[in-house]
Amino acid sequence: MFFVASKVIFFCIQPSNLVFFALLGGTLLLGWCPKWGRRLLYAGLAGIVLFGYLPGGNILVLPLEERFASRVPAVPHEKISGIILLGGFEDISITRARGGLALNEAAERLTETLRLAHELPEAKVVFTGGSGALFGDNGIADAVKQFFIDAGIAPDRIIIENDSRNTYQNAVFTKALLRPVQQDRWLLVTSAYHMPRSTGVFRKVGFDVVPYPVDFRTRDWDDAFRPFDSFAAGLQRTDLAVKEWIGLVAYWITGRSSAIFPGP
Repeated sequence: MFFVASKVIFFCIQPSNLVFFALLGGTLLLGWCPKWGRRLLYAGLAGIVLFGYLPGGNILVLPLEERFASRVPAVPHEKISGIILLGGFEDISITRARGGLALNEAAERLTETLRLAHELPEAKVVFTGGSGALFGDNGIADAVKQFFIDAGIAPDRIIIENDSRNTYQNAVFTKALLRPVQQDRWLLVTSAYHMPRSTGVFRKVGFDVVPYPVDFRTRDWDDAFRPFDSFAAGLQRTDLAVKEWIGLVAYWITGRSSAIFPGP
């Protein structure tokens, strides 16, 4: 129920959708209620300017990315038991249609995990992720596993969890699968903007992980003053950040996270 509700609610309040609804509603209202029609049109245009061209999306995403590290951290010197890779980098529909392993803009989650797997040859490599779509097929864990094998990772090092559909299930199912003990050290690899919520969830279920943020979408705080080249790029960045902030609040309210804004 939580999964379905989160998908439906965010679709309705997603910033890019709100801009579209404002422009569409304003256009339809102009004929019989010009005052409110103009107000909605102005609101939609303001959204395009503030969060499409101006760096509103970067301002929202920067605190998320800077929460744990401003750059990719060094691998801890302690013995690492394994590397946990959160799904979300894979394009499930294209992979199923075309074969291989199709990736999206979060591909660095996979490439950095592969690099770490070669750097830490004794560590297990854990992929956790099913399908996050409201409607559709299961995930493509087999394609992810085959990618690692083809890239030189021994099959006995690879552990797959393919039933989870959101971050909370990632943590719950992975803990049940791995049964970590106190002396274990597990790296958690996910996008930097997603790391606060991910870490909070793993802490909440009693799985202490070492955050390893990758896939930064901003360069530094100077991006808070850099406009976007297109309003589509700006709105996409805003959608990403707003979804994550809403997720942080929702997970904390529902008891799925250790804090409203988890930190180091």
